[in-house]
Amino acid sequence: MNLHQFRFVREAVRQNFNLTEAAKALYTSQPGVSKAIIELEEELGVDIFTRHGKRIRSLTEPGRRILMSVEKILQEVESLKRVGKDYAAQDQGNFTIATTHTQARYALPRVIAEFTKRYPKVRLSIQQGTPAQIADMILHDQADIGIATEGISSDKALVSLPGHQWQHMVITPPDHPLLEKKHLTLEDLAGYPLITYDVNFAGRPKIDKAFALRHLEADIVLEAIDADVIKTYVEVGLGIGIVAGLAFDAERDRNLRGIPAGHLFGTNVTHLAVKQGAYLRSFVYTFIELFSPTLNRKLVEQAMSGDHEAYEL
Repeated sequence: MNLHQFRFVREAVRQNFNLTEAAKALYTSQPGVSKAIIELEEELGVDIFTRHGKRIRSLTEPGRRILMSVEKILQEVESLKRVGKDYAAQDQGNFTIATTHTQARYALPRVIAEFTKRYPKVRLSIQQGTPAQIADMILHDQADIGIATEGISSDKALVSLPGHQWQHMVITPPDHPLLEKKHLTLEDLAGYPLITYDVNFAGRPKIDKAFALRHLEADIVLEAIDADVIKTYVEVGLGIGIVAGLAFDAERDRNLRGIPAGHLFGTNVTHLAVKQGAYLRSFVYTFIELFSPTLNRKLVEQAMSGDHEAYEL
């Protein structure tokens, strides 16, 4: 058996059992992929895939266990490669961050500016997506690290680290009646059309839960994944906005006013996530420390080893 056979098995599963697509993804021929898989099955003495004619349809029961071993082996191989590259060039390489628009637009600029000063030879790439897409990019080695508020902290295949806490902000035009309220309530907000995030982004579940617990119906007239879009539509008078606190800056957003809403929607935690068992290059630890002053290399390594109590906020 060899690594090529393992890669063919893994890619066949990733491509929904389509060997033609698996071959394209690995820049080889479909007959070659099919032959290599059959030879591996013959060597192991079990079928990895169920078949209908010449087409594979799904994993067999032993195939599921074999895939788990294949994933671990290939992950270790990738780690070995990264170790070699890291020690050969400690201050250069490619570094891909998968994150949401809010984090890329508001949380990361300061961090990345400082990071690039320290590591000018590192080629940075920021990939934006939903929390589910971010997790998928990490798991498929398309990103070194992921940053999001939802989703990634519950994926058992990822090591999730708390980065920073934040609260929501209600934003209004400069002359809005809500600005006269000494203590903003959910009942106050329920009386106005609201503009906020899509259900998968920036603490939206907590917003929905808060209204539900008070048996109130929020009149959400527009959902977006982008705080800039939300602020734009508040400015044109479509409704009142609810955004992540880090997305509002009084100096920058001069045509708007902000009201802290942590007492209404609670505190959110943005997490950083890496793949279980991944080898982290030295500059990745530096990036993590720049993003969250509460984290350091020792704590990250403890988390990677399974010591979850070591990195609770």
